[in-house]
Amino acid sequence: MEQFEQFSVDGQRMYGMLHTPDSPAPAQGWPSVVMVHGYTGHRTEHHRLFVLLSRVLAARGMASLRFDCRGSGDSQGDFHEMTVSREVEDASAAADHLRDQPGLDPERVTLLGYSMGGMVSALAAQRARAHRLLLWAPALPELWLPLLRGGVLPPTVTDVDGWPLGRAFLQELPRLRPLEAAAAWGGVAHVIHGDADTTCPPEWGVRYAQALGCDAAAIPGGTHNFTSLETTEMLYAETLRFLGGG
Repeated sequence: MEQFEQFSVDGQRMYGMLHTPDSPAPAQGWPSVVMVHGYTGHRTEHHRLFVLLSRVLAARGMASLRFDCRGSGDSQGDFHEMTVSREVEDASAAADHLRDQPGLDPERVTLLGYSMGGMVSALAAQRARAHRLLLWAPALPELWLPLLRGGVLPPTVTDVDGWPLGRAFLQELPRLRPLEAAAAWGGVAHVIHGDADTTCPPEWGVRYAQALGCDAAAIPGGTHNFTSLETTEMLYAETLRFLGGG
């Protein structure tokens, strides 16, 4: 089953899609996955990565919620208000929303974060009471440091390919500690990174894995968006291998 969902943070509505298996729920409820999109992304993600994965998971007895963070996709809010801290709140609210759904196991909610969503998920894991953590090509704050232009903050917004990036987003970057948050979390985790990723270097995935004390899987030929049928298939296979482990 696929159904439209909405929930709110600070009076702003967020919209998403809940996918659940067609079979009756087990006594303990289905495990579930919250999918956190990347910078300028949305609940569909690049070449429908989140949509297709949600349907694969449902066919294998797992529920999932893919949603638009505030200021992205169809959700309320303006993009210039977006910060990583706000998206940590959004991801935590999404996990709480999943726990309230009938037929789902409230103790088995995994956070899956892609790109900036990976950084957000690492920072949100403890607050969201994540059962497990799965990071796809996770970003680090230094990805956006070139926008500071020598360390000088813009007065209002920065035009980045037509996206109004707010001053608050850049202002908090030096204070973010996603690797420290990952190390402090201490749960079961996995990192998947394309070895041809030129946006978020594979070394960043290794750093996350070291902080989390987990394995990092490399997808041969995988770009940041896993832009081939072959690398997408490998990404899904590795994702299912991890998620199928409990």
